[in-house]
Order: sequence, then structure tokens, then C-alpha cells
Amino acid sequence: MPLFDLPLEELRGYLPDRDEPADFDAFWSATLAEAREFDLAAEYVPYDLPYANVDVFDVSFTGWGGHRINGWFLLPRGAQGPLPCVMHYIGYGGGRGFPHDHLLWPSAGYAVFVMETRGHGGANNGRPGATGDPHGSANPQAPGMMTRGILDPSDYYYRRVFTDAVRAVDAAAAHPAVDASRIVVGGASQGGGIAQATAALHPAVRAALVDVPFLTHFRRAVEITASDPYQELVRFLSTRRDTAEQAFRTLSYFDGLNFAARGRVPALYSVALMDDICPPSTVFGAYNHWQGPKEITVWPWNNHEGGGGYQSEEQVRYLHKLFGES
Repeated sequence: MPLFDLPLEELRGYLPDRDEPADFDAFWSATLAEAREFDLAAEYVPYDLPYANVDVFDVSFTGWGGHRINGWFLLPRGAQGPLPCVMHYIGYGGGRGFPHDHLLWPSAGYAVFVMETRGHGGANNGRPGATGDPHGSANPQAPGMMTRGILDPSDYYYRRVFTDAVRAVDAAAAHPAVDASRIVVGGASQGGGIAQATAALHPAVRAALVDVPFLTHFRRAVEITASDPYQELVRFLSTRRDTAEQAFRTLSYFDGLNFAARGRVPALYSVALMDDICPPSTVFGAYNHWQGPKEITVWPWNNHEGGGGYQSEEQVRYLHKLFGES
């Protein structure tokens, strides 16, 4: 994919207007209060694997609507005292996969809490899932998750997902092995978008690792990329021509630009300049609105894979520096 978005010099200063509903904060406050009426009931079941240096737990907890959400919780074996914990949110279509997919952070001395995204994990990407989405959508939808409930913010799919992500932080913070003052949210693509939202919604979050984030600057994304998942929105609107205003109003409650404007904690972003799935201007739009201390790693020659393992190394160094660890 060639360069197709704004030049890097313009991207660094790109600060788009935000379409923010007047009741944005009230909407999320009420949503989270409603979710917390359900008992969190977090369960950590030891998972039998012959790992010498890592303890693995099969996790479940109560998310939006009282629904059970699955995940993994991994700890470096023999670690002393409460540990910083990285919340890992997963990319579009992927499930929680296998424990060996998540060994980076325990090997660096951190706990990691992997939250599965409800309804995902059936895509052909090798990472199976175990969590459904019991809530049905009131409106017709295009295949995929992007238009599920899109005509009503209270019914939209990502209201449930973002709420699950906040509840996952609640679960991690209550675990005795976790230092609740050092919880980090992170993920790539959809996971990056979820992390970006959760950092704004949960006051216990200490830092954010936001890689090539999805779910950000929706209107520009659908105007300049021909790739999925944003094209799910285009296919829906090309059929339901009468619903565009209503759909974009719903999306404004979930747009990463609006969450980024509420981001106060340190954040490490990444962007790939040839990314036609999450275009660079959508990433820089959020990054430039982020209000806390921030850094961004630019990968000029990469598509949506971004920095891959190189970015993972950047993240480990970033958190070690942030937490003053050797």
C-alpha cells in the first residue's frame, strides 16, 4: 500500500474538530453505573500448563448486562509483592487465543490481564474465542460488528465492549497480586481503540499503550479507506441511505477522538503511514487531542501491522521508564 494520507508534517499538526454529543459524559456515567449494579464475581481458575516461570489462570467476570466475559490472567511465577498489570485488549475478529500468545508481559515482570471481546473469536486468524454477545441488535446490520445496534447509542455493540473493558480493570484492580496504582491499558487496532476509551473512562488507569487504533475519527475513516472493518459502515449506509445522520450520531458516543480529549494519563501511541485499515490521520487526530503526556512511534513503511515486535520492545522500555524499573 503506498502513502495515501496526509504528509507526515501535516499529520503531526492534524487536530480535527470533534463531533461530541452534549450528553457524552452523562451517557457513559449512566452506562457504567448500570453495569456496576451487577456483582463483578471475578473468577481465576488455575490453568494446567507445564510452564516453569509463569502462572496462568482462566478468568471470567461480569461485564455489561450481567454477561460473563472470559480472558486470561498471567503472572510471573515467584514475583514478590503486587505487580503492575497490563490490560490487553484484542484486535477485530480475534479471540483470547492461547496463554502462550501472551507471555511478553510476564517475561518482563508484569501481570497481564487479557480480556476477550464479546462475540469475536470465530475469525480465521488462529485465535479462538469463548465469549458470546447475548444481546441482540434492534436494527438490521451489515456482516460484522460495526453496525450492530448502530441506530441507537444505548443498543450499539461497542457500548457493551467498552463497558466490559472498564469492568475488566475493576477485576484486575481487585486481585491481590496486582498493584492497583499501576494498571496499564493496551492493545492494537480494535484493542487500541478499546484501550483509548478505557483510559478515559476508568480513573484507576495509570498509562495507555495505543497501537494503530481503530474506532477513531469514524467519518474521515469511511471517507478515505476502502478496507474493512470501516467499510462495514459504508455497506450499511449504501443500503440504508436514510439513516446516515442517525448512525453518525450513535458513533459520536464511541469515537476515539472524544475519548482522547479526556485522556490525562501518559500514553504511547503508534501509527503506520501506509495503514489503509486505520488511516494515519485518524490515529494522529486522536493523538493530537490526547491531553496527557504522550509519545508516538511512527512506522513509515508499514501497513496495519505497524511496528509489530519492534513496537512491543518500545512498550516494554516505555513502561520500565515510567515506573522507574531497571
